[in-house]
Amino acid sequence: MDYNEVVEGRRSIRGYQDKPVPQDVLEEVVQLALCTPTSMNTQPYHFHIIAGEPLERIREENTRLNVEGVAPSREIRGHGRYEGEHRDRQIKVAAQLFEAMDIPWDDKEKRMDWVLRGFRQFDAPVAVVVTFDKVLEGGDYGPFDCGAVVNALVNAAWSKGLGTVINSQGIMQSPVVREHGNIPENEVIMICVALGYPEDDFAANDVRSTRRSVGEAASFVGF
Repeated sequence: MDYNEVVEGRRSIRGYQDKPVPQDVLEEVVQLALCTPTSMNTQPYHFHIIAGEPLERIREENTRLNVEGVAPSREIRGHGRYEGEHRDRQIKVAAQLFEAMDIPWDDKEKRMDWVLRGFRQFDAPVAVVVTFDKVLEGGDYGPFDCGAVVNALVNAAWSKGLGTVINSQGIMQSPVVREHGNIPENEVIMICVALGYPEDDFAANDVRSTRRSVGEAASFVGF
């Protein structure tokens, strides 16, 4: 694929084939992501790539604790409730997904099933937990660099025929992720990326979220 095909064709994938992803393919994806520029070349991020039994343990414990009402223990600050245009966009993409999956707004059972899928990282065969060095905690550069490298990661995966979805529901219970993912204490858990081969018949995989126009998102000064 050329660059336009990757960035314009990529979409979030929430249904995956029951098919392992070879380690050499994952290494190629990470190698591409590592080309991401960072603040003063600090490269503060780490990729913890988890599959098999350890990932199943994370899924099970994360789901159980969330269902039991245990408060989330994410290691990054949340945004609270979105309002205004941000809330509108959030609702719009949820409506697109629910329509694709035939989930009525008032069907609590189907909506809960969707939430549980998120807790399980949408049953993807691979989870990439992205962390940054704790010595940088409290500043903005480390999280900013993680965001940049995650963008590169999802695009690199798409170029290799892999789908992804950036997913914080799957790591709501950070101690579980840290334990079963063997994540050192000197790293902050930033985000998770579910990854695998897309399931062609999973309706939500065809959903494309709407994007603002250049005129809405950008201003040009001095032209």
